[in-house]
Amino acid sequence: MKVAYIDQYKETFGVQPICDVLAETDAPIAPSTYYAARTRPSSARSLRDEHLTEEIRRIHEANYSVYGARKVHAALLREGHEVAHCTVERLMRRAGLRGVIRAKSPRTTRPAPETARPADLVERAFTASAPNQLWVADITYIRTFSG
Repeated sequence: MKVAYIDQYKETFGVQPICDVLAETDAPIAPSTYYAARTRPSSARSLRDEHLTEEIRRIHEANYSVYGARKVHAALLREGHEVAHCTVERLMRRAGLRGVIRAKSPRTTRPAPETARPADLVERAFTASAPNQLWVADITYIRTFSG
């Protein structure tokens, strides 16, 4: 984060003056540390994370973006990748990938008190003596992906 900050402003102020100002804060950094960080090769973990993130993104998209960490982890294991479940969770969180959340079904028998309810015009007597005298409707809740 400090290296990115210095990269952003080094053309305007220079590396040494930025490091001098940062030395007076809770986030000091020496110029040699900055240059070492710029030339240091990527770690094995970051390289593996990049590769795994591509695989996770591929599996997630191939399954209509509904797979969560548990199913993506299982798919990776089936494909021969040795990876921990917590690593999949971390990489999915970092990549902004989420599975579909199975929410509880709505409790239609306990409506909110502030909602307006239609009046019971038949007073719970649902039998009619002739056709086309009584019309009754039932609203059923159906969950869809579109909401």
